[in-house]
Amino acid sequence: MLVTHVMKCPEFLAGDHTLLRELLHPSRAPVGIRYSLAHGRLEPGTRSKPHRLASSEVYYFLSGRGLVTIDEETVTVESGSVVCVPPGGTQFVDNSGDVMLEFLCLVDPAWTPEDEEVIE
Repeated sequence: MLVTHVMKCPEFLAGDHTLLRELLHPSRAPVGIRYSLAHGRLEPGTRSKPHRLASSEVYYFLSGRGLVTIDEETVTVESGSVVCVPPGGTQFVDNSGDVMLEFLCLVDPAWTPEDEEVIE
């Protein structure tokens, strides 16, 4: 069994400019999984850089309100929203609210730097 806590995971600025804490990753923890799980945050009025992954990604929004754009489609998200991003989809998250936007990101297969392209 592996038990962790979000506050025990160091926060860092990801390449897409979200604040991330990596909760689970099969290359860094003794877990028999193929996906990775991270906790993300965006300050009010900020957005992540457009990026695309070779893997599929699922966002589960914990708090706040914002917009998610995948390719040419934009949807409003809030606490409880779930968004599935297909492999290769150009995506970004925009915190359009006035409080912190928090979410979980599940990437399958697990995120690797080689599988992500940040579009400047």
